[in-house]
Amino acid sequence: MNNKDTIRQASVADIPRLIDLLHQVNMVHHRLRPDLFKPNTTKYSEQELETLLGDESKPVFVYEDGEVLGYAFCQITEVKNDRLLQDRKTLYIDDLCVDEAARGKHIGNALFDFVCDYAKSIGCHAVMLNVWAGNDAAIRFYQNMGMHPQKTGMEIKL
Repeated sequence: MNNKDTIRQASVADIPRLIDLLHQVNMVHHRLRPDLFKPNTTKYSEQELETLLGDESKPVFVYEDGEVLGYAFCQITEVKNDRLLQDRKTLYIDDLCVDEAARGKHIGNALFDFVCDYAKSIGCHAVMLNVWAGNDAAIRFYQNMGMHPQKTGMEIKL
C-alpha cells in the first residue's frame, strides 16, 4: 500500500460502490453456478447494507485508493459452553472482493492481512471462509494466503 491507500471500516457513503462490487461478485458466482445464482443482482440491498454497517458483530472493511477498490464482509462468531464444541471465537469472511479492474495489485492480500490482524486483535482463534468449488482463482488465492480446507460441502444434482 502506498501513502494514499487505506483500509478502514466501511461507511454509509460507501454503499453505492459496495453495490457495484457486489454485482461483480454475484456475476462470478452466476457464471460458475447459474443453477444457483441469478444474474444482475446483489446479495444485499442498499437498505440491508445500511443496517449491516451498523452491526458491530459484522464488520465490513474497504480498501480505498481515492475510491473503494475492494471490500471484506466479515462476521464474528463465538462458541461458549457448547456440549460438543470447544469454546472458540472466529472471524468468518463472508465475502472478499477486489474490483476486476484493480486485480493483480495485491489489494486482496492487503485486505486479507488486515482482516487477520483485526481478528487477532479481538481474540479470534481462526479466520474462516467458504469458497465455491470451481472458483479456482479464489481457491489459489486463499491457499497462497495460508488457508487450507477445514471441511467439504457436497451435493448431488437430481
